[in-house]
Order: sequence, then C-alpha cells, then structure tokens
Amino acid sequence: MKPTKAELAAAVHRTVPDLIGPGLRVLFCGINPGLYTAAIGHHFGRPGNRFWPALYGAGFTPHQFAPREESALLPLGIGITNMVERTTATAAELRPEEYVAGGERLAGVATQYAPRVIAFLGIGAYRSAFGRSKAVLGLQAETIAQTALWVLPSPSGLNANHQLTELIALLRALREWVDEHPGALPVSR
Repeated sequence: MKPTKAELAAAVHRTVPDLIGPGLRVLFCGINPGLYTAAIGHHFGRPGNRFWPALYGAGFTPHQFAPREESALLPLGIGITNMVERTTATAAELRPEEYVAGGERLAGVATQYAPRVIAFLGIGAYRSAFGRSKAVLGLQAETIAQTALWVLPSPSGLNANHQLTELIALLRALREWVDEHPGALPVSR
C-alpha cells in the first residue's frame, strides 16, 4: 500500500534495520533510506528503484522479489545495509562527515560478520566514505579485513547515468565473481 503524504513526512524520523547475518556472499550497501523506503520499512522500497529488477536480472534471485520479500535474501547469502542510516528525501541532504562515519561503521560490520563482498550501490558515496576520489565501478583494490569491496551505480530511478540493462550487466559481473570465489576470501592487496 502506498504511503500517504503524512506517512512520508513522518518517515524522516525512522530508520530501516539492516538485513544481515554471518556468512553472507554479498552485503549490498545502499546510500541511505529515502522517505518512501522508511515509510514502508523495506529496503529499496520506492517503486521506481531498480534494485529488485536488477538483482533478479543478474541471477541473484529466483524471481523478482518485492521489497516486502527482502528477508528471503538471507537464505540466498545476500544482505542489505546502508552507508548512512539517517532517512532523507534525497541523498544530497547528507553531509560528508556522515559518509565517513558510515564507512567506519561498515568496517565494523565487515569485521563482525565477514561477508565475502560488500557491494556499494553508489560510487559517490563510496568515494566520500573511504576517501577514494578516483574509484571506478567494479572490484576495488582494497579490502576491509578479509571482505572484498565492489562498487556499483545507485539503482535509484533518479540515477539516469546507468539504465537498467547496464545495471543488470554490472550486477551480473559481481554475481559471476562471487560464484567463481565461493569459499575463498579475497587476498588483501
């Protein structure tokens, strides 16, 4: 059910809990929850967000999940978190220090849960959080503990730089890498 204007306005005070556990193949990391996502309480909840169709198109899920089905990701070895937990209408409202603090929090998450790879859904957020101004899409040279880092474009419908077909191809490359490295942790570089 679509949130009302009042529910959207009230969502600014909500967070969306991490979907996380030990032994994940991939921990997807969004930038931060939007109002719609926080209002419904499920990651990538806005209807125009391309995360769910891209995840399915890349072969991560057996069918296209709806946001309310997100808990079915954990048995597939997939989790979801956010760089910044604070809900905003747009990511442009976030401050640089929030990204840095989010990167520090994610370092703790990687150490605690040891996902095989953290896939950041937003290159600008990754660059800001980790001080990697020249980072490009794909597998990164650095790791956090033994967790590989992978950067993807934001799946937000507002990101016109990458169309769904390209997003699917980029996610498929990630899935193929994960499938090729089923039990091996990445080597620190």
